[in-house]
Amino acid sequence: MKIAVLGATGQTGQYLVNQALQQGHTVTAIVRNPGKLAVHHDNLKVVEGDIFSEDSLKSHFKGQDVIMSCLGFPTSFFSGVTGYTLSMRAMVSAMRQTRVNRIITMTSWYTEPNSGTQSPYLIRFLLLPMIRSVLTNMFEMEQFLQKSDDINWTVVRPPGLKNLPASGLLHPNYI
Repeated sequence: MKIAVLGATGQTGQYLVNQALQQGHTVTAIVRNPGKLAVHHDNLKVVEGDIFSEDSLKSHFKGQDVIMSCLGFPTSFFSGVTGYTLSMRAMVSAMRQTRVNRIITMTSWYTEPNSGTQSPYLIRFLLLPMIRSVLTNMFEMEQFLQKSDDINWTVVRPPGLKNLPASGLLHPNYI
C-alpha cells in the first residue's frame, strides 16, 4: 500500500513508519523538518509539508491509499489547543481534492467530555484538568470526522503508549 504519514518525526510516528516499511508498504513521511527523521529506506520518501495547509498537503496525498496521522500538540494553560481540528480540516480538504478517502488518526482515552467521571481520583482531578485543552480539541476533531460522510475514517484511542516491541501489525484489512 501507499501510506502518507503525518507526525512521522514523533515517537509514535517513527514507530509507525518503521512498521509500515518492514511490512513492505511505500511510505511518504510529511514533516516540518526532514532532517529530524533518521529513518532511511528505499520505500520511504520524506517530504516537507505544512499540516495546516491543504495546498501544501495535496501534492503529497496524490496517489496515496491511506493517510495516517500521529500528530500531537502540547497542552496550553494560556490558550486552547486548536492543532487537531485545524490540521484535520486541511487534511480532509486535501484528501477530497486528491480523491483519497481513507484516514486513520490517533487521539486518546478521555476525549469525550464525561468519559472521566468514573476514573480514579488522580486521573479525574489531576491529570484530566492538566490536559483538558488537548482532549477537548481531540474531541472536536472526532466530531468533525463524524460529519464527514465521504471520508472513510478510523480514530484510534490508545490508553497509553509504551516503548515496547509491537504486539500487533498493520494489517491491510484494517487500513
